[in-house]
Amino acid sequence: MPSASEVISVETVAQWRADFPILQRTVYDKPLAYLDNAATTQKPQVVLEAEERFYREFNSNVHRGVYYLSERATELYEAARRTAQRFLNAASPEEIVFVRGTTEAINLVAHCMARSRLRPNAEIVLTHMEHHSNIVPWQLAAEQTGARLRVIPITEQGELDLSHLEEFFTERTALLAVVHVSNSLGTINPIEELIRKAHAYDIPVLVDGAQAVAHLPIDVQELGCDFYAFSGHKVYGPTGIGVLYGRRRWLEEFPPYQGGGDMIRQVTFERTLYNEVPYKFEAGTPNIAGAIGLKAALEYIQQLGLERIAAHEHFLLTYATEQLQRIPGLRIIGTAWRKAAIVSFVVEGIHPHDLGTIADREGIAIRVGHHCTQPVMDFFGVPATARASFALYNLPEEVDRLVAAVQKAVELFRA
Repeated sequence: MPSASEVISVETVAQWRADFPILQRTVYDKPLAYLDNAATTQKPQVVLEAEERFYREFNSNVHRGVYYLSERATELYEAARRTAQRFLNAASPEEIVFVRGTTEAINLVAHCMARSRLRPNAEIVLTHMEHHSNIVPWQLAAEQTGARLRVIPITEQGELDLSHLEEFFTERTALLAVVHVSNSLGTINPIEELIRKAHAYDIPVLVDGAQAVAHLPIDVQELGCDFYAFSGHKVYGPTGIGVLYGRRRWLEEFPPYQGGGDMIRQVTFERTLYNEVPYKFEAGTPNIAGAIGLKAALEYIQQLGLERIAAHEHFLLTYATEQLQRIPGLRIIGTAWRKAAIVSFVVEGIHPHDLGTIADREGIAIRVGHHCTQPVMDFFGVPATARASFALYNLPEEVDRLVAAVQKAVELFRA
């Protein structure tokens, strides 16, 4: 965890904040306090300009075009792939597949495994804190193949219970799919340990990194994972673009995910020869502008420094936790020792939707609901939580405004 000496100055955060045009606006005549970053982050000016410039100056399709615009668009698109490779420290650009986001990345792996590796009675190991996007694709794969799911439990603190981990790894285990950072609890999972133990049984590991890449440095070679997935819009990039890292041996082995243009070498009515990786998995016209915008976003946060960003977010997490806990009847859901900048909470006698509505009228954007983790809500015995999630541009005074809004809700409903 970052130390107190690493707290970033208010002046520095103000400079970061100035890069995001939307943060200058008001909501209900109040300054916008955007605290829903786990759902999607806001976009810096460099990302907006990168997308706009592509459409204004280079708009054309990629690959195989012999004219200037297409060649330039292809260069920009493949440069984005190399940036994603460096960001994750993948061994080569061919291990980077562009997808719509984490959800499509996991569906791609699940679909390909169902066609190539899953058999009746095979087991897919998940955890109790997975996002629905890392549950439902595996349920579909299990229904298609006769495989079954096994679920690693969690504790009352919102941490994985690894006391009987080895019992989940057998000769039937086909895959471990695990979230790096929980979107509803903020828990940072010990994926290094999980990967190491799974690989001891020759079990491949998929990591859902949607909530991790904006907060933690990721080195897929050091982690040793077989797949790592993230979404551009969670890391200050555009919506509709994401990355699946896959070890080359798996991408070579897997059948195509979808059929169409650009994923082929040759097509006849008798047979089709598929393209090389990663293009084998990128059927159709890709989100070219999205990839270019993602490149700008990844370069932007690398320029600021993930360690500095993490230090600031940890300060906000600590401050928000301390202030919210002072409110009578407020209970924080998820108290793991290692947490990202996410605080989920409930207040006795007040529905989270009411908390969200009152906060909204104060210009504060928070997320309320089950956060696509209904099994987590069931475990903690709540239908929903209110969730504040922080990013590099958030300020302590926005935490103060959130606390004041929750206190206002308490006074209103208990009157």
